[in-house]
This record gives sequence, structure tokens and C-alpha cells, in this order.
Amino acid sequence: MKIASPANRLFTLVCLVWLSAFTFSSCGKKSEGGNSQMISGANSKVWKASKETTASGDKDKLTSEEKQEQIQFFANGNFTQTSESQSANGTWMYDAANKNLSLTYANNNVSENFKVAELSEDDMKLQAPDGSTLTLKAE
Repeated sequence: MKIASPANRLFTLVCLVWLSAFTFSSCGKKSEGGNSQMISGANSKVWKASKETTASGDKDKLTSEEKQEQIQFFANGNFTQTSESQSANGTWMYDAANKNLSLTYANNNVSENFKVAELSEDDMKLQAPDGSTLTLKAE
């Protein structure tokens, strides 16, 4: 029986960790915490609202204006939120361990925090502090 050297064992361990990380991150299915790239894509990704519920869980119909709103997340940590009549931008951060998405708007230091209830390559469900939810679809 041949005993592997510490360097060979370390190399094997690094390869296994890398392979595991690549396998999990390349999956398009919903994941436990997801990752930032699922939100922003490689460079940027546009999301639009598809469904909304109230804090009590009742459906809240999206207006035609709300359906036109979009938010674009950039991989560099910036975002742009646009509607027919206005736009805003700022920075975003996703804490996968706590499933928390933070948006900080530029020029007014307003910050919004959401719990990410679901996240896949194509769908994201955000829960506001009051319990209402917004489901977004990637464009």
C-alpha cells in the first residue's frame, strides 16, 4: 500500500472542493442561499415584478405601471431601478448566509433590506420587513 504525500492529499482535497463548488453554483435550480451571481448574472441582469402579496398573504394585483418597473443588478455591486416616470440607482449587497438583500440608494442614504425567500436563475422572491412579498422574474 502506497501512502499519499501531504501535498497530494492537499491537491486532491482542493480539487474536490473546487468541483463541488462548481457543481452547486452551475445548477439553475433554487438553492439554499443562492449567490450574488444568481442575482446579477455575469455582468448584469434585469428583473421585473411578476406577483405581489400583502403581509397577510393575500394577492395584491400589480398595476400596469408596476409591471413596467424594472431593476437591473450589475455584478460590480451597483443597481438601477427604472419606471416610466423616474429612475434611481445605488449599490446592492447580498448576504447568502442570512438570505438578506440590501439596496442603498445613491444621494439620499436610504437603505432597503429584504429577506430572499426564494432564489433561482430566473425567479427571486423578496420579503419586506412588514411580511409582504414581491416575486420577480429575470428578463
